[in-house]
Amino acid sequence: MNAQTEHFLITGAAGSLQCALDLPDPETQGLPKGLALVAHPHPLYGGTMDNKVAQTLARTFTGLGYAAVRMNFRGVGESAGTHDAGVGETDDMALLLLHMRERFPGLPVALAGFSFGTFVQASLQQRLIAENNAAQRLVLIGAAAGKWAMPDIPADTILIHGELDDTIPLSAVLDWLRPQDIPVTVIPGADHFFHRRLHHIKQLVTSLWDKS
Repeated sequence: MNAQTEHFLITGAAGSLQCALDLPDPETQGLPKGLALVAHPHPLYGGTMDNKVAQTLARTFTGLGYAAVRMNFRGVGESAGTHDAGVGETDDMALLLLHMRERFPGLPVALAGFSFGTFVQASLQQRLIAENNAAQRLVLIGAAAGKWAMPDIPADTILIHGELDDTIPLSAVLDWLRPQDIPVTVIPGADHFFHRRLHHIKQLVTSLWDKS
């Protein structure tokens, strides 16, 4: 994301996994006050940790004082293995979380994802809830409702969707959220990749996070 981005590898069940870590500015923000794990869109359709929405989420969280880490899913970039329909990817994200908790012990954790990445992070949160070790909060952009079997999510989850998303229609997201009685913020005129609307993501997440 920038010259200060730290690239590293961790070992997953399918081999090495490529990761990138960005830290808040130590001069103006001090030490990280939390961890944010960011999950990218579908790897079989060009999704990588360098996706613009994933980078926007990482940049947003460093602005909030969090250490933001991204990971290339299996078969992407320098990550070994092949796509595992979200199951292996959730396992890998859990390993990354363990690695980051060991490196930055005691910090609260945020899970953020875009598109396919929302399925991974929502699935991981359900696993963490079952272990009585839930993440502080979820941020889901372009939630993959209707494409994947999205689990239920906590009521304080931040959800942002594009009005004109033709990959994951807003109606599918509303159908998923309606029984849970959870609101979603809709960006007028935005498509699935939020072309020319990325600044809204940063502004909205920052605003909603500060109100939490």
